[in-house]
Amino acid sequence: MCGFISILAPDGADVVQDVLTGLLAIQHRGQDAAGVVTFGDKFQAKKGLGLVRDVFEQRHLARLTGHMGVGHVRYPTVGGGEDTDVQPFWVDYPVGIAMAHNGNVTNFHELRRDYFLKHTPQARLASNCDLEAVLYVFAGVLFQKRADRLRGEDVRDAVAEVFRVVKGAYSVVGIVAGAGMFAFRDPFGIKPIILGKKDGPDGPWWAVASESVVLDVAGYQPVRDVEAGEVIWIDNSRRVQSFKVSDRPHRPCIFEHVYFARPDSVLDGISVYEARLSLGESLAKAWKKSGREVDVVIPVPESARTAAQRMAEEIGVPYREGFVKNRYVGRTFIMPNDKQRQASVRHKLNPIRVEFEGKRVLIVDDSIVRGNTMRQIVRIARQMGAAEVHLASYSPPLLHPCPYGIDMSTKREFIARGRTHEQICAELGCDSVVYQDVQSMVEAVQTAGGCAKKFCTACFTGDYPTGDITEAMLADIEADRLAASGRETS
Repeated sequence: MCGFISILAPDGADVVQDVLTGLLAIQHRGQDAAGVVTFGDKFQAKKGLGLVRDVFEQRHLARLTGHMGVGHVRYPTVGGGEDTDVQPFWVDYPVGIAMAHNGNVTNFHELRRDYFLKHTPQARLASNCDLEAVLYVFAGVLFQKRADRLRGEDVRDAVAEVFRVVKGAYSVVGIVAGAGMFAFRDPFGIKPIILGKKDGPDGPWWAVASESVVLDVAGYQPVRDVEAGEVIWIDNSRRVQSFKVSDRPHRPCIFEHVYFARPDSVLDGISVYEARLSLGESLAKAWKKSGREVDVVIPVPESARTAAQRMAEEIGVPYREGFVKNRYVGRTFIMPNDKQRQASVRHKLNPIRVEFEGKRVLIVDDSIVRGNTMRQIVRIARQMGAAEVHLASYSPPLLHPCPYGIDMSTKREFIARGRTHEQICAELGCDSVVYQDVQSMVEAVQTAGGCAKKFCTACFTGDYPTGDITEAMLADIEADRLAASGRETS
């Protein structure tokens, strides 16, 4: 999970302020690093580790000029926290290309070991970031073209080669120096990407971003989602072309609606806020079947609030804010290792004793992955004098590694894997736990969208929609994540 925005404006404009505004709107998608590349008469770049506000200073804006730009916030699922892994990436010659992505290349290690040595032995990957592989395959086609005569069909051919060689889930944006802006979505459309536009005095400004909220905040009107297997090319005269390169079934990631996306975003026509309301209503039905009674419903802020409110309404129990969140501590799920996640929970969430003391408390969260956060939350509730502590997750038990760009890459990480509900309760120290089931989760999001859309639910079911996930791939990804977090593979 990462976030990006790419903008193409009329000649003479400067897009950097809009790019940075967009990145601030999607800071939740990546806290590890941030970067921007712009183009006017040459590429200008600023990248660094940390939050957007920490990486960029006023002096950088004066240098980052140009009517084209691409920005990125990073949450690493391949590679670690090195400066060399920070996006966007770019090449200057023979065609200038800057690129950023959200997702994960599942055959990245295979490409690095075999493909580039055989097909482009002169290419040497300088980072551990899988975007570099996408960039080199894409650029390899465009290098055979003349940049001043680049056509949409040339970009289409480059994307077709990416789809042929690069496996996984990825949404990609970028700019070609002096020629235009491109965007494409993997054949199954697992990662979100949306096109937007705003009118300017000298003509339209076009933008492509990870979530609709980016466009809203930066002042662009959403036009439409990029389709699965589609490439969009907007040339320097701002003429828009679209090519459908693949016709595989669309399988967007359902975890975007569960956790990742901001509630004020709309993904593939489905409001994230409405989806979470529907998930809370569905979870209430599962809770009622348990026959248990509680005095209060308390969400784990921020993502669980919407679902918890609806759940409380449905079961007729007061909704209360039992935890005050320190907004200056990041999202624990996307921190790079368990030690940092565990240390940050108590710093991030401070309890309000009166909402726990002597009460039967139902704590609602979007998911229970490793159990580190929830174990500490249960402990805090007990310390505040809760008579009983019950847990409810509006997503099902997470059981399978995600090779598509979510930091759930190792089988050992899942607290629910190989355990009964009773054993999970013992591990977490709670009195009971209730999960949403997969079918109810999917139906809830479909209801919110008024559609019968199918989703990628691989982390819950083990059914990988791309159909090409092997044990060797999973082993490579697991080894990479364990190495990045400082743990051993065995």
